[in-house]
Amino acid sequence: MPEGHTIHRIAKDHSRLLARRPVRVSSPQGRFATEAAMVDGVVLQRIEAYGKHLFYFYGNGLVGHVHLGLFGKFRVHVGPDAPAPVGEVRMRMSGEAGTVDLAGPTDCSVGTADDRDAVVARLGPDPLRRDAEPRLAIDRMRRSGQPIGALLLDQKVLAGVGNVFRAEALFVHGMHPERAGRDCDDAELELLWDTITAMLRQGVKDNRIITIDRREFPVPKGRARRGDTTYVYHREICLRCDTPVRTVELGGRDCYYCPTCQPR
Repeated sequence: MPEGHTIHRIAKDHSRLLARRPVRVSSPQGRFATEAAMVDGVVLQRIEAYGKHLFYFYGNGLVGHVHLGLFGKFRVHVGPDAPAPVGEVRMRMSGEAGTVDLAGPTDCSVGTADDRDAVVARLGPDPLRRDAEPRLAIDRMRRSGQPIGALLLDQKVLAGVGNVFRAEALFVHGMHPERAGRDCDDAELELLWDTITAMLRQGVKDNRIITIDRREFPVPKGRARRGDTTYVYHREICLRCDTPVRTVELGGRDCYYCPTCQPR
């Protein structure tokens, strides 16, 4: 599942291609046809990212919602002449500058601004947003007996963090993923928030995940393999101390950690 930096990057890239102009919206697959007709030909005013959710604000007051989930993907075609849809395309958005195809999302719907607000109300603060309130996330973690590694994946605590960033941020701060949130003090959680925010922002800039300190470790050029740009995530050996990396299942996903750098 894409993490928050990918969603924010998608919003930026698609905005340049489609926003502030009329957009043709269709559903080659057919499953989204009725809702596509509600916004077809309407000006797409702006695209908003919140955590792992995308919202499309149209000139007629309606708001589209996309959550990619595990299998959703966008395909972008730059230019006025897009090829025929390939595969099961749920939604196609086309403008003068290009076309965006969406396949396999967990959610693709059209609703109102109130529907958008209801989705956001279920989420914690998004570290990538200017209106984020880190205190809300910190307080939720401080009150919880759940492991910090599970809390970081809980979108009701903070929105946009996925499996890679939670493992890497915990590693940077030497925090064992099974440590309870209520056993962490405010200063630790504030630093953890700052690190997650910095990692996500760098991810938007790089359009990839690089969590290692570039001053300390060289970043592989070109297409990197899993683990080439992380300390412990998807690595067998800790990049910093050569200890075998372990995993523990938290929040339904394996959390990677170094037992030496992150002692219990």
